Amino acid sequence: MGAMLSLFTFLIPNHKLIPIIHFGSKIAHVTVRRKDSPAVLPTDDDHISLNKRSSLDPRSDESKKPSEKWMSLEELVEERVPSLHRPFRPSWWLPNGHFQTGYTVVANFDSVDHVTYKRTLLRVLDGGTIGLDFTPVTPVRDQDETAPVIVVLHGLTGGSQEPYVRSILATACLPKADGGLGARAVVVNFRGCAGVPLTSPQFYNGGNTDDIRTALLYISAIYPRAPLLGVGFSLGANVLTRYMGEEGSNSRLRAGVVLACPWDFVRNSARLEGRWLNRVIYSKALARNLSKLFSKHIATVKSFGPSVLMDHLPEALALKSPFLKDMDGNVTIYCAGDYPHTPFRSADAYYLWAGGHWKLPGIQVPFLAINSVDDPIVAEIPYEIASKNPWVCLTTTRFGGHIGWFEGPLFGRKGEPPHRWMKKPVLEWFAATLDITDKLGATGINEGNPRETKDGFEREVGTRWVGYRVLETGIQIHANKSDLLQGL
Repeated sequence: MGAMLSLFTFLIPNHKLIPIIHFGSKIAHVTVRRKDSPAVLPTDDDHISLNKRSSLDPRSDESKKPSEKWMSLEELVEERVPSLHRPFRPSWWLPNGHFQTGYTVVANFDSVDHVTYKRTLLRVLDGGTIGLDFTPVTPVRDQDETAPVIVVLHGLTGGSQEPYVRSILATACLPKADGGLGARAVVVNFRGCAGVPLTSPQFYNGGNTDDIRTALLYISAIYPRAPLLGVGFSLGANVLTRYMGEEGSNSRLRAGVVLACPWDFVRNSARLEGRWLNRVIYSKALARNLSKLFSKHIATVKSFGPSVLMDHLPEALALKSPFLKDMDGNVTIYCAGDYPHTPFRSADAYYLWAGGHWKLPGIQVPFLAINSVDDPIVAEIPYEIASKNPWVCLTTTRFGGHIGWFEGPLFGRKGEPPHRWMKKPVLEWFAATLDITDKLGATGINEGNPRETKDGFEREVGTRWVGYRVLETGIQIHANKSDLLQGL
């Protein structure tokens, strides 16, 4: 009956379409700038660290100024993130997760959400290269050195030109007067993705956080006074969750949002591979993207000489119509280079290690997670673990698919694709967390883990693989058609 009703979403009452927000029994409290007060970034001298006062006791309000108020994270969401308290009604012609996800893959988004980038290539300590795509290429009128910077992590084989990435950044980087945040943005393209050259036999996976640490080390150096905000999609959401959980209050991001995070890789893989429709459509589509991406780099991998990855890559690419677990079990478990636990014994061993849900308890800055319960790729959501962290706001929608969340009529913008609902809560959440005047995370070049310059690399002290040197900057990036399926 529920499946049939999903085909007629216009019949569902509004109150049943309001997202469900999951908070635990304890909720963090923060000091928030009143809406009519000017925005001024907090400094160490201005405020007591939230971790040094009773962050769960709303009565400990001794340092509050007239322009500020003390409120719980739940109250902040209720007041400043209104889209989470209003119904999300999917487009009538995209009535469930399969339609929403399918449209994400096949639709043409070239006419909307135009974003231009300039790329910086960083050589990392193991010889690999990551590509950071910066936008806007020229500052908007209300940007200064304290303008927020949104740091983006894309999905499995995506990059900065993914429509779901552009849907957020096209608005976020507008001037405030035009409905934006006046923000800068940096998309961290995984190794070998989006035209980033592969310069070592190490790719990426869903659990390795060294490259995002390296990217943030660089971004915090060039924008030392800017608050950094993180947003991750699908696989990138998992990497972002793991980073923020591992760093805790030492995170260089003062807040984060994750969309369609796959969380528990073991259980979600079992659901993906165990259902016929999901296995033959989505698992194969994800595997096909990975296979095509690896195929583009096989000649380069060969040029590196003998490696664990080269020992297994040809065999994996020879698989006929593989599923995602086949690719993970034949390539991903070997491609993480000299990283703890690698190579993994099996895909399941990798999945057990990589799950982002294990890292949720460590997060100590505001963190919003949004999943759709009809997502055909992500079926298991960690409600119980999330409820134990007062900083986590886990939200689920009844519809939306995998990074879909399309709403509105068949042609929403003069014959263009419909809007994505997810943009509204993401931008509202960022605006709300920017109004928090407590010191959150480790913003700035002099905060967080110490850094040093050694052997021509800027390095994070106490880590083995976190460090970079700049190879090239200012590379103009243009949207190019890819043979990979978009939206995944």
